[in-house]
Amino acid sequence: MSSTPRPARPASLPRRTSRQLRRALGARHEPLARPVDRSRARAWLFAVLGAVLVLALCAGGSLLLYRGTAPKASAEQARLHRVDAVVRSAPDHTAPGGSRFSGGYNTRVDVEAAWTAPDGTPRVGTVQASRSVVTGSGIPIWIDPDGNASAPPVDRVALAVSAACTGLGALLTLLALLVLALRLRLHALDRRAEAAWTDGWALLEPRWSGRAGHRRED
Repeated sequence: MSSTPRPARPASLPRRTSRQLRRALGARHEPLARPVDRSRARAWLFAVLGAVLVLALCAGGSLLLYRGTAPKASAEQARLHRVDAVVRSAPDHTAPGGSRFSGGYNTRVDVEAAWTAPDGTPRVGTVQASRSVVTGSGIPIWIDPDGNASAPPVDRVALAVSAACTGLGALLTLLALLVLALRLRLHALDRRAEAAWTDGWALLEPRWSGRAGHRRED
């Protein structure tokens, strides 16, 4: 049987995390560990805790933002009414210069339409419609209690998406700042460790190489 020792398996992630945590808290007895090693472990610990805190704050902020705007959207939907309007005047796409592409990439145009207010009064006004609309066709519009044309109410799904995007943007920004702060801290610790190693080697190298004895003889 071969007596060649097997290479040691790397520690699992929970064990490595526990080891770094104990090192950061000073609860792990490591005679060879330098103060800079413990400072580096504490930097990683604070970064992880900061990331968890940032995630919780952004998620809570998004939820509060949605809950703050959802009632207004519900009230707006309850206040407005959706009715069918009849187009009375639409752009003539067959006329010279009246091509459906003459307005560029804008797919909406102003048309004159007629509709009936909630109290039965006929109304005429300018509303937004698709560029392909023709005179005499019906289009859905939103009107307020007075019968005036209004912009459509905000959808709750759109509010949820907007709140989630706001929270995600804040999360990415704060995480980027956290990563930048961690990299700066680790870079400073690396420079401190390198300076300590240089100073230690300057004291040890003459003894290790024997030059210190030569100097005494000289």
